[in-house]
Amino acid sequence: MCFLQRLYTKAAPLREFSQFKITYTIIILNLLAYLFTSFLSGSIAEMNLQKLVDVGALYGPYVVFKEEWWRLGSAMFLHGGMTHILMNMVSLYLVGRGAEIYFDAKSYVVIYFFSGIIGALVSLIVHPQSVGVGASGAVFGLFGALAGFFLAHRDRLALQSKAFMKDFGVIILINIIFGLAVPSVDMSAHIGGLIVGFVGGFVIQRNAKWFVSYVVAMLLFIFFFYAVLPEVYMGIFRP
Repeated sequence: MCFLQRLYTKAAPLREFSQFKITYTIIILNLLAYLFTSFLSGSIAEMNLQKLVDVGALYGPYVVFKEEWWRLGSAMFLHGGMTHILMNMVSLYLVGRGAEIYFDAKSYVVIYFFSGIIGALVSLIVHPQSVGVGASGAVFGLFGALAGFFLAHRDRLALQSKAFMKDFGVIILINIIFGLAVPSVDMSAHIGGLIVGFVGGFVIQRNAKWFVSYVVAMLLFIFFFYAVLPEVYMGIFRP
């Protein structure tokens, strides 16, 4: 009996990873990126800003004028310091596993990356001269997706939906207060990701056939930013 119990205990982490493999894979990729940038920065606690820019941080002039649009994706895996990554990874651990229960793999991945990318694009408009890193826009997208899920099923899951929306309101309020109190927190990316995730979660749960429509709409939205950002930046950075 003891042997079987030990065997079960050893197998439990594998079952946990198998059940929430997308969430854990994203966490691992973020941690690996953090170790790499900490090696370049020579510090495990705080990252060197220039090193972050060198490896893929979001910086408007590079994205727009040098057409380094890949930074919209790479910045999602970079973090500015220990507190930053711990907060984001704990949040991802908590909300990501819930999202992985209620959404299929393709919906989870699409919502996560669209939320992060569009959140970054919003940040480029609001903070054109700032350096941005972090997974928070994407994480907020997953949180928004869960809110959309419970709203779509509010009649069938009345008690759970009410409890979740109450917690949702409290967490959003805490994050708004925290964002206003800490100037370095990019609330624009959070709000952008939250809205994208909420729309995705609600639309996909209302009708799975709308998944393609959601993807097309988000791609068009990204293309809109791609088209207007150069003109916006020319107005900001014109000598």
